[in-house]
Amino acid sequence: MSKLSVKVVVAGRTYPLSVEENEAEKVEAAAKDINKAIKLLQDNYAVKDMQDLLAMTALQLAVKEGKKSKEVIEPDYSDIEDRLSALIQDLDEA
Repeated sequence: MSKLSVKVVVAGRTYPLSVEENEAEKVEAAAKDINKAIKLLQDNYAVKDMQDLLAMTALQLAVKEGKKSKEVIEPDYSDIEDRLSALIQDLDEA
């Protein structure tokens, strides 16, 4: 499988990544989902600092994961979590 160079914007910063061709869409979609979650937090809270917004997004995902073990019915964010994990892994490899 050949590598593809993509640039994704997360929280207003551009990250150049090398990904497998079949992963490019997933990475771009993950970045879009992360940005959407950040936008929701910005709209609902008086937080301006992007690092704080990223931390809040990470906490929401972690808390949601903890609640999965209890019989609470919540929206399914597993796709977003998978995409975020893939993006983090790609960033670590870059």
